[in-house]
Amino acid sequence: MAKLNKPRTPLRTHEGAVAKHITPEQQLKRSVMSCMLWENEFYEDGISISKRIAELVPQVDPIKVAFIAENARSAMKLRHVPLLVAREMARHKSHSKWVAGILEYIIQRPDELTEYLAIYWKTNNGKKTISAQSKKGLAKAFQKFDEYSLAKYNRDDAIKLRDVLFLCHAEPKDTEQAALWARLVNNELTIPDTWEVALSSGADKKSTWERLLVERKLGALALLRNLRNMTSVGVSNELIKESLNSMKTERVLPFRFITAARYAPFLEPLLEVAMFRCLEGKEKLKGKTILLVDVSGSMDQPISAKSEMTRMDGACGLAVLARELCDEVNIYTFSNNCVPVPTRRGFALRDAIINSQLHSCTYLGKALESIAHLDADRLIIFTDEQSHDRLRDPLCKGYVINVASYQNGVGYGAWNHVDGFSEAVFDFIIELERENV
Repeated sequence: MAKLNKPRTPLRTHEGAVAKHITPEQQLKRSVMSCMLWENEFYEDGISISKRIAELVPQVDPIKVAFIAENARSAMKLRHVPLLVAREMARHKSHSKWVAGILEYIIQRPDELTEYLAIYWKTNNGKKTISAQSKKGLAKAFQKFDEYSLAKYNRDDAIKLRDVLFLCHAEPKDTEQAALWARLVNNELTIPDTWEVALSSGADKKSTWERLLVERKLGALALLRNLRNMTSVGVSNELIKESLNSMKTERVLPFRFITAARYAPFLEPLLEVAMFRCLEGKEKLKGKTILLVDVSGSMDQPISAKSEMTRMDGACGLAVLARELCDEVNIYTFSNNCVPVPTRRGFALRDAIINSQLHSCTYLGKALESIAHLDADRLIIFTDEQSHDRLRDPLCKGYVINVASYQNGVGYGAWNHVDGFSEAVFDFIIELERENV
């Protein structure tokens, strides 16, 4: 008879370091919080990641699963993977009763109504059915949207908003909403004046962009994402600059400006000013902080097939944010080596990080050893955790900010582990340290 009581096979990262054994809840968090659904990452394909999420959902308490889905939508600004989590909860009797409430919360745009249905049917063995709790959640979410938002996302896709309305049998809140939904069904909604509608109608691109800028009908994200399109058709530089100066930046994260600057480098000075505006008024981290930024090759991959942003952009954005939020800071990058970086601000810090060394392997353990002699109140590491070598325990308060969805990681145990890249990671650090004073 073969021996059954064998030593446990150690988990390893994709680059070979021994990884930590973690709970199913921790595994679900790390798989969800940086996940661009069904998009391939450097080491793992998107299908594998989505299958792992599906396997983990029933292993975690339903209230905790609900919190992960809600946090992914609100704090990490992810739209698709929270819908997958809700769909997987609908499969299991132990979790399904929470689905309606979760959907009502995480569906924050009308197109997420149709996207949930598309995800559900894609993962339902070809059956065009849907659970009762899903219907209830879709019906409650439908009540949140006005005519402008419904018209904006009333697209001629395979699944239309009217299809969801018929399927979930939503009840309108009042006669006004009943009339609105009747216009939706009859395709009589007032067409909104958005850049998508204007450009799809065949209007001249240059004049359309300029009109929308003059009339201030572009939000901050739409403006940043379309800078390359505007400049390519000759939109007035002065008009673009005026719009950047006046745009609202409260909900824009630094990595959005970093991505925009890559395709409109002549606008960097104005983009940097706007980026600093988005950081104004945030609470500071007291004392001395060391930042350690992963610049290995796996960090250079775009976060999705359609995205121009890489995980390194995300890490640089977090470093730019941390530079403004820390009283005193030392910054290092690591790949094959650990390299000190000048504590510059804004885009100059981004350039210093990216150009600090070759983007090769991930020797996180060696990097930590090389700075072990430094005194600090906290150490914050931005990484995808796929280290070649083992990570030692921190000598001060230690945080690993994981910016990828890979199965195994090294930043657990004595480390405070956070998954995802948004300003919420610093809210977590500030709150944790406030509670532990």
